[in-house]
Amino acid sequence: VQLQASGGGLVQAGGSLRLSCAASGRTAGTLTMGWFRQAPGKEREFVAGINWNGGMTNYADSVKERFTISRDRANHRVYLQMNSLKPEDTAVYYCASFLRAYSSTNTAEVRYWGQGTQVTVSS
Repeated sequence: VQLQASGGGLVQAGGSLRLSCAASGRTAGTLTMGWFRQAPGKEREFVAGINWNGGMTNYADSVKERFTISRDRANHRVYLQMNSLKPEDTAVYYCASFLRAYSSTNTAEVRYWGQGTQVTVSS
């Protein structure tokens, strides 16, 4: 499985961005997926996760009510809609997939990583 993330950029505080992750591979449409982020000098942290059919999602407390994860199973894509962005959301965002039924906040549970996409929120 290969993951390709895109959609990052520079946005002012209060603005929005939508990240996209394209998954390829034979099992791409059946994987539990998620987004993590890593700010300079900090550990990589869980942002949001979605199970294989989109029926279950979970979020880090810091992004609840602002971010929405969704997926297009037919096209093997996962999205992260980010609204009301704050400067503290600035980080490199990584798409991830799991070999388990539900996402995990633990980076050790991630089976595949995509390359990161930079999100910068100016104040």
